[in-house]
Amino acid sequence: MEAWITPDVAYLLLVAGTAVLILALLTPGTGLLELAALGLLLAAGYTATQLTISGWAVGLWVVGLVFFGLSVRRNRGSAWWLVAALVSLAVGSVFVFHTPEGGSVSPWLAVTVSALGGGLAWVITRKVLAAEQRPPAYDPQRVVGQVAEVRTPLAPEGTVYVAGELWTARCPTPVPAGEQVRVVGREGLILQVEPLPSESQRAP
Repeated sequence: MEAWITPDVAYLLLVAGTAVLILALLTPGTGLLELAALGLLLAAGYTATQLTISGWAVGLWVVGLVFFGLSVRRNRGSAWWLVAALVSLAVGSVFVFHTPEGGSVSPWLAVTVSALGGGLAWVITRKVLAAEQRPPAYDPQRVVGQVAEVRTPLAPEGTVYVAGELWTARCPTPVPAGEQVRVVGREGLILQVEPLPSESQRAP
C-alpha cells in the first residue's frame, strides 16, 4: 500500500470532491469544476478501495444527512436537529475508513470538517430555501388592466410604456404611436393590448 493512502487522505478527497461537485451543480459553466470533482471523487474511490470501509459508519452518515434535512426544513428545534446531524457525521467520519493496522480518520480532522462544512451548508441551504419561499418583489402580472401609451406603432407588434417600464406589446389592430391602449393579457414578456375607445365611441 502506498504511503499516501491513509484514512485521512481518503476522507479529505471524498469531502473535497463532494463539495466541488455541489458547487459545479449550483454554478454550471465551463466544465472545469465538473472535471475537478470527477478527478477528486475518482481519487477518493481508488484510495477507499485500498482501505476497509465500515458499513455502520456509512449508516451514521445517512442518519446524519436525514437529521440535516430535518434541521433545514423545521423552524422549531432546528438547532437540535443540526447538532444531531453534525455529531452523526463526525462520528461516522472518524470510523468510515480504517487500515488493517487499526488506523482511522483523525478525530480532530473529522470534527473540524463536519462542523465547518455542515455549518456552512446549513446556513447556505436555509438562505436558499428562504429565498425560494419569499414572494417575488415584482409581479409582472400587475400591469394587466392598466392603460399604456404606445411608443412605437403596433403593427401588430411594437412597444408601449406602462407602470414606468417599456414593454413589447402586440395588438390585433394597428395603433399609431402616441395613442393609448389597455393591457388585457401577457404572454411571457409580450403584453397583449387592445385600443381604447375613441372619445366619440365613449360619448353617450
